[in-house]
Amino acid sequence: MTDHLPISLVIPAFNEAEVIGAVLASLKSYVETYGFEVIVVNDASQDDTAQVVRNYPYVRLINHPYNKGYGAALKTGVRAATHDYVLTMDSDGQHRPEDILKLLEHLDNFDMVVGARVGNPNQEWIRKPGKRVLSWVANYLSNMKIPDINSGFRLIRKRCVEEFMHILPNGFSFSTTITLAMIKAAYNVKYVPINVEKRSGGKSRVKQTRDGVNALLLIARCISLFNPLKIYVPVALAILGFSVVFSIYGVIAYHSFPKTGVVGFLTGILVLLFGILSDQVAAIRRQVH
Repeated sequence: MTDHLPISLVIPAFNEAEVIGAVLASLKSYVETYGFEVIVVNDASQDDTAQVVRNYPYVRLINHPYNKGYGAALKTGVRAATHDYVLTMDSDGQHRPEDILKLLEHLDNFDMVVGARVGNPNQEWIRKPGKRVLSWVANYLSNMKIPDINSGFRLIRKRCVEEFMHILPNGFSFSTTITLAMIKAAYNVKYVPINVEKRSGGKSRVKQTRDGVNALLLIARCISLFNPLKIYVPVALAILGFSVVFSIYGVIAYHSFPKTGVVGFLTGILVLLFGILSDQVAAIRRQVH
């Protein structure tokens, strides 16, 4: 590890005036020791977040004219970053600055290093089922075990984010999407276990009902974008298998070929063809800028 590291630290912030000052103060030694660039993207906060950030001269403040979302704030920070690596962390105090060094240890060998939360005290029980389903789907689509699919504490090459900028959403699913995109593109990804603090900014601003709907939409989006065949092929085979069994039963029991079997067989073929088409479209979409 050298004395000067090409790291731009991007912090998206929305209504975090009460805690962001402490977060930025804890980063001062990293700016002085390693030459970090710290960028705070204020996503049109309605409190004094911007005024608090201005009290720290080593921090670069970018203001959104209106609220765009967590992912949009990260995109703005990445575009403004002047270094080769971008390190993202939350503004609510849950990420510990000392864990930055854990990620930096793997800087030379990996394209993205993610802090995998251990015993997350900020996760509400009502959100756990959706998180587990999302994690299972992501593991299935990526063919690997992902310890923390949506951690906001990650070190990544700037050019990698720019490569996928056109498919990254403006909302909270930014982290999930960039994770699957990096794995699907065969980049080197490393997970490092970290502990997080109790969120200082109060409860999560994500509404439970809306969050649940968004989780389902995100799962559908991940399937359609990254590996449609892993869903369509099993479904098509299940329909085809059922139609064949049902047809054989109809011939044996009633000595006639049931029309339902024909419809089921055709449906299975159509689902399979649609899956192949979706896979080709997804591949083209990932490659086009």
